Amino acid sequence: MLQLICLPCVLLIRQTLLKQKSKKPLLLLLRLLLLLLLLLPLPLPLPLPLRCHCHCRCHCRYHCRCHCRCHCRCHCRCHCRCHCRCHCRSSAAAATATDSATGTATASAAVATAAATVTITVTATDTATATATATSTATSTATATTTASASATATATDSATATAAAAATATATNYNNSPSTSLSTIASDAS
Repeated sequence: MLQLICLPCVLLIRQTLLKQKSKKPLLLLLRLLLLLLLLLPLPLPLPLPLRCHCHCRCHCRYHCRCHCRCHCRCHCRCHCRCHCRCHCRSSAAAATATDSATGTATASAAVATAAATVTITVTATDTATATATATSTATSTATATTTASASATATATDSATATAAAAATATATNYNNSPSTSLSTIASDAS
C-alpha cells in the first residue's frame, strides 16, 4: 500500500525536477514533499490491528477486565488481573467503614453533649429552686419576726392601756373616798 502511494509521488517529483532545471533541486524536492504530506489524509488506515504486548499483572484474588492504556500506548481490552478495581473496592469498603465509625463517634459525642447539657440544666434548675426556697424561707422568717414584733407591741400597748385605766380607776376611787371630797359633796348637797 505504501508503494502505491509513494510511486506516483516519486514520478511526480522526477518529472518536476526534469522540467525545472534549477540550481536548487533539494529545496524544490522538500516543497513537493510538504505538499504531498498536506494532501494525504492522516492517519493512514492500517490493514492489520496492532497486537498488545503488555503484561498487566497484579497480586489480587479477583479476576476483572480492565480497559487500560498500557505503556506501549495500544488501545486494547486486556483480560488481566487488575489491581485498580480491586483496590477501589477495598478502598470503598474501608471508606464506608470509616464513615460508619465517624458517624457513630459523632452521634456518641452529640449524645454526650446533650446529656451534659441536660445535667447542667438540671443542676442550674436545682440551684435556682434551692435559692428560691431559701429566699422564701428568709421572707417567711422576716414576716414572722415582724408579726411577732407587732403582736408584742400591741400586747405592750394593751398592757399599758390597761395599766393606765387601772391607775385612773384607782385614782378616781381614791378621790371619791377622800374626806375633802365627802365634805364638798355634802356642802353641795346642802345648798
